[in-house]
Amino acid sequence: MTKEIRILLICDDEEITKFLREKLIIEKGYFVSFESSGSSGIASLRHNTFDAVIAKCPMRDLDSVEIVTGLKKIDPDCVIIAFVEQVNNKMLGYLYTAGIYDFITPPLNIEKLSFLVEKGVQLHTLAQAARKLSQGLKERNEALEKQNTLLAKRIEDSTKNLTRLYEDLRLTYLRTIKSLAQAIEARDSYTRSHSERVSKYAALIANEMGLSVKEIEIIREACELHDLGKIGISDNILGKPSALTLPEWEEIKKHPVIGAKILEPLIFLSDVVDLVRQHHEHYDGTGYPDGRSGEDILLGARIIHLADAYEAMCSPRAYREEPFVKEKAVLEIKINSGRQFDPKVVEAFLKVVDKF
Repeated sequence: MTKEIRILLICDDEEITKFLREKLIIEKGYFVSFESSGSSGIASLRHNTFDAVIAKCPMRDLDSVEIVTGLKKIDPDCVIIAFVEQVNNKMLGYLYTAGIYDFITPPLNIEKLSFLVEKGVQLHTLAQAARKLSQGLKERNEALEKQNTLLAKRIEDSTKNLTRLYEDLRLTYLRTIKSLAQAIEARDSYTRSHSERVSKYAALIANEMGLSVKEIEIIREACELHDLGKIGISDNILGKPSALTLPEWEEIKKHPVIGAKILEPLIFLSDVVDLVRQHHEHYDGTGYPDGRSGEDILLGARIIHLADAYEAMCSPRAYREEPFVKEKAVLEIKINSGRQFDPKVVEAFLKVVDKF
């Protein structure tokens, strides 16, 4: 990478600090700033700019969650890699909720840490770009597509005999893409947690329809990523409080295709790509982007479409401050059964809607 990577290392263990500084500075060429307490580390982030933070959790003066929340309060886009000496699933859950990017454990694997740092730096850049949605968004999106293609190919070629490493890398990629999708969703105060709720509704419907655990998991992943393509849509359009013009509506209709193109290079998401592309197709053929109809639309996409529509009706939007009450939204689904929605999906929805 041509840009010097700036790392903030927060650690109160002298031996670990010495090892990491030597490896990260001498072998990897990173700029590393060191702080020996959680409080001083948080203060350092307040006065300096860093691409990523490696923090020992916990520290003597602050517990794990205090460190992460303190850093995130200063920089919501801060990429935090936690060094955890003893793995505790409950504590890891708290740390992910607080906002860590990933974690490492002893014995320290510098190559894995370097991989996480460089992917985290890219995530940090993307998150900032998503918040600002600068004029160079299109170029950054194209760069992401090319980069994902190269990295996916590199993973495919290098993991024939490294199954465990492949799974680690696969999960890292997925977290990166999902974090990007969440950053895009966070641009609009009306759509925060939208994908999470759509995922919950779609999983309940799919389970009611007897889909397998694997099929439901694919639908969940597609739900989390279904609006990824909105990275290419202007904030002025996404947040417009009044009716869209025809050209603006045509821009909105591009987001399933944009999302699918971003995901296509990632081989392990091949089952998700078509669901993302088709999630706005209507059962009667009046949807977009391809005008598919009936059984020509993947069942998972038909399920996501209904769950997405229901969640949108039940939530406030820029163009509609007052959401539908549940009864009105359910009635709207019934009215559009056989037109916008697959009747079989509607039937399953009606059986589980009280669990939403």
